[in-house]
Order: sequence, then C-alpha cells, then structure tokens
Amino acid sequence: MNGTRLHGPVRIVGAGLLGASAGLALSQRGIDVAIHDISPAAVALAIDYGAGRRATDADRPTLVIVAVPPDQTAHVIAAELSAYPEALVTDVASVKALPLAELEATGADTSRYLGSHPLAGRERGGVVSARADLFLGRPWVITSRPGTTAAQVGVIEDLVLDLGAVPVHLSVEEHDRAVALVSHAPQVIATVLAAELVTGSERALSLSGQGLRDTTRIAASEPELWTQILAANSAEVSAVLHGVRDRLDEVIGALDDPQASGARRRIAESLSAGNAGVARIPGKHGQDRKFSQLVVMVDDTPGELARLLTEIGEIGVNLEDVRLEHSPGAQIGLAEISVLPEVEQKLLEELEARNWRIAGAWT
Repeated sequence: MNGTRLHGPVRIVGAGLLGASAGLALSQRGIDVAIHDISPAAVALAIDYGAGRRATDADRPTLVIVAVPPDQTAHVIAAELSAYPEALVTDVASVKALPLAELEATGADTSRYLGSHPLAGRERGGVVSARADLFLGRPWVITSRPGTTAAQVGVIEDLVLDLGAVPVHLSVEEHDRAVALVSHAPQVIATVLAAELVTGSERALSLSGQGLRDTTRIAASEPELWTQILAANSAEVSAVLHGVRDRLDEVIGALDDPQASGARRRIAESLSAGNAGVARIPGKHGQDRKFSQLVVMVDDTPGELARLLTEIGEIGVNLEDVRLEHSPGAQIGLAEISVLPEVEQKLLEELEARNWRIAGAWT
C-alpha cells in the first residue's frame, strides 16, 4: 500500500468537500475507500473524481469517517456505530462538545467513537472543490476522552499522517474554545465587515486592495453550514466576540472624539495589541520567525510571474511566501515576496540587476 500506515477498508459517510478530499487522498495511497451519501448524485460524482467506490452492504470497514453537516453528525455516528460493531468511528465536524452530548443522549455505545477535526477547508464546498492535498501540513485535532485507548488514538493518527496532516491532541472543551478563537469568530467578523460593503458605491469598491480581500475572503463561505457551526459552538464564539466588541468600543469611543485626552493613545494601544496578536500566529512550518518583504512590480502579461519566481530560484534565495495584488486600473501586479532578513539585500540587488522594479522593501 505504498507505505501507508492505515489499513482499510475505510468507509466515508458524506461526499462533500472534506469527505471527498479524504477519499481522494486515501484512494491515491491504495486504500480501499467506500463512499456513502444520502445523495446518490454526490456519490456518483465522488466516484467519478476518484474518491473511492460505492459502499455496499457487504462492506466491513475498520474505520468509519463521518463527514456530514453538524446538525446530522450525532445521528449519523450513532447509526454507523450500530451498523459496524467492529469499526472505530470518527467524525470531522468543526464542533465537538455538542455532537458528543447529542450522541451520548441517544444511548449509543461511544466506546468506539473518537472525535477529530481537520483544520482545513475552502470557501467553496462540495465534491467539485475536493482536493487530495487539502489536509497537507494542516493541523488535525484528535479529541481523546476518558476510556479512549492507545490503539484507537493510533488508528486516527495513522489516518491523519496518511493524509499529510499534523496530529494535535486536545480535549473536547479545549478544541471548541480554540476553534472559536481562530476560526469561528474570525468567520463572523469577516462576514460582518463584508456585509458593510453592500452599502458602498461602485466607485468606492473600485479602490479595494489586497487588505480588504484578505480580511473578507472567508466571508464567501456557505451561510447554511456556518449557521449550524456557530449555533453548535455558540457559547465559546460569543465569549470571543464579546472581547472583540469591547475592543471595538474602545476604538469607536476614541474615534468619536480623537482630540480628547488619551484618545490617540487608546487607538495606538489597540493597533499595537493587533501587532502583538499577529506576531503570535505561527508562520511557515509552524515557525515564529519574522520575514522581510520585497514588493516587486510584475507586468500583467503571460509568464511574467513565473519568470520572477524562476529567477528568485536562480539567485539561490528560498521563497518563504508570496502574495499577488493587482493594481486597479493598471496592467501591473504587485508581488509581495517574503524571505529571511539575512538574504533580503542580496535578493534586492540581484533583482534590480535583472531589471525588476522594486516598489518597496521592509523587515
């Protein structure tokens, strides 16, 4: 099985983005994957994409992955535990406490259930958005509980590693608090900010830059799914949003009268707190190293961006990150190149020698 850790067959219930992506990745590693979904069309499409085969009554899976919307998760887990008494059942729901409580309320035997959650996704859902590399390098939380065995944890770790993700062990409660802070509340904030754009004029929106796109990108996510997620983790998300509201009230109060004593200081302190928060977000490979940025002007013609990246490689500089922003009304793009500070000057000089136009540089 090409060095896989996991042994099948694996049954995946739910042929959406996460289920189909897991099916694609496992199938490519030679693992027998059976796909089931309440929608026959979704199953057929997942099979066409290579995410597995159609599930049959004769299947005897060793692992069941439940990848259905949060409001269905507990019910489906209970049904799978009953139907496959030899299988370990996990799920990929983004909330863990409520589904577990609902599952326990059904009277199901939860000794063969171990919840998990990949911190991976896209703004668009469904089979057509599935990718075999969706989980590559992403954290995948495993929520062990009292009574969970080492062997059960090992199975889920094997799944996570075979999908290229990174296992992270948290309790159910720790998980829900964490995702409220780093995923669920940001979704609400991005959505509320994006909603304000509805009131803007076309002329105002024509000035939109990469900062606005970055802060509102996830606002394009599916409302039906996020309504379920937020309702399921409401207490933890509300706690984060209350903190955000308090900070916003501080800034709003200062902006209402910026000439008042201490107003500018409160604004500056809020901005500094934001700097401190951003600095805590892990960077490439989970590192907290700080990078230098060069902004290079790239003509909006075929092959120019590829030429820039190729020449950076020829110079012998490792690219840590790259972002591309288009300049409104001009046939030019701005490529923000992130590199280690010690190679910034070398890259700047080499690119200028190759006639690249540098729009800015900072550390």
